[in-house]
Amino acid sequence: MRLVLITGMSGSGKSVALRLLEDIGYYCVDNLPLPFLRDVGGHLERAGYRDLAVSIDARSQAALAELPALLDGLHAAGHTIKVLYLTASEAALVQRYSESRRRHPLAQRLRAPGGEGEPTLVESIQSERDLLEPLSGIGYTIDTSALHPNTLRQWIREFVDSPRAALTLSFESFPFKDGIPVAADLVFDVRNLPNPHYDPRLRPLTGLDAPVIEFLRAEPVVEEMIDDITAFIDKWLPGYLADNRHYVTVAVGCTGGQHRSPYVVEALARRFGGREHVLVRHRALNRRVPS
Repeated sequence: MRLVLITGMSGSGKSVALRLLEDIGYYCVDNLPLPFLRDVGGHLERAGYRDLAVSIDARSQAALAELPALLDGLHAAGHTIKVLYLTASEAALVQRYSESRRRHPLAQRLRAPGGEGEPTLVESIQSERDLLEPLSGIGYTIDTSALHPNTLRQWIREFVDSPRAALTLSFESFPFKDGIPVAADLVFDVRNLPNPHYDPRLRPLTGLDAPVIEFLRAEPVVEEMIDDITAFIDKWLPGYLADNRHYVTVAVGCTGGQHRSPYVVEALARRFGGREHVLVRHRALNRRVPS
């Protein structure tokens, strides 16, 4: 089993790390009490899970001293163990808590017995840092003080040596007369292309039928439009990937959604099919189209 243990300061990005690992296939457990780590790992391994990510914070303070020995035991049992320790400066943590208006998770526990008040945010942060100090050197440390979340995600992906999650690229034809699909990320208008609708022989057909395909292929401007759309997607798709997007919907519209937009969508799907997971959807066609 591969185990990634995430620990460190509250507010330093542990939730970002855990969500990223969940997206790439890890079974994730947040704030697991440390004594249960071995039992949970064994149960999940028997259930067929091979990748486990666990977040542990200072609320497990009574057992934190046992963590090195526990990890040594898991490693001796044949598991691959990676420990990620996230931290941030006091100023960065105070700003994040101020923006989120969340209470520090240790505030209640640090209240003096019989006392009426809680420690300040700064006092809670310092206490947590002191509690976690023995763990700061047992894993890979990332200071997230001035780090963009996308950069943190990329560094974590590299740390666990995992490729990026597959992107689903959906190409969808639609009729402008019905409005633009609300889920579209990119919208292209091909109503300026030659329209088979004005040929009585082609009017009852669709952009998936051979006579319409031949008609559109014979028009150089159609291929030029497809080339331009392809170049645009090629240029900007890396930006969606860098933003950790898992789904991108490209909508192509014409007047009735019957001829030009289905043809263009099919052509685009063929061009990108060998690089990404591609889906094809035709909103205005009555028959089901395999993707």
